[in-house]
Amino acid sequence: MLGYVTMGTDDIDRARDFYAALLGTIGASELMRMSDEDNGFTLYATSWGQPGIAVTRPYNGQPMHAGNGHMAAIIVDERAKVDGLHAKAIALGGTCEGPPGVRGDEGDQAFYAAYFRDLDGNKLCAFRVGPA
Repeated sequence: MLGYVTMGTDDIDRARDFYAALLGTIGASELMRMSDEDNGFTLYATSWGQPGIAVTRPYNGQPMHAGNGHMAAIIVDERAKVDGLHAKAIALGGTCEGPPGVRGDEGDQAFYAAYFRDLDGNKLCAFRVGPA
């Protein structure tokens, strides 16, 4: 249903480095980059037509701030990828908001997730639904 989400930043080069390294671990790459004069909007995804994450300076010219209650969730096909994304985010300087693990019960619809924040304080989740 979603095409992409944007994550605000005041340091576009730092954000580009973070997301390129983080999302590269699941096969995503930079698909679009607008000029710095156009707020530096940069989109990452596994391919065109798939959901993506973009980084950009706020279009209103005001300082960015992380939204309270806002989060982007990245679906992956293996629990190991949840673990890997969380570990990579922390290694890149992000902060842990909840280590990898099952939330709720194990089973066919088990929700395995990890939560972290990027360098600007934007919250993300990596998750997989299904049994181990």
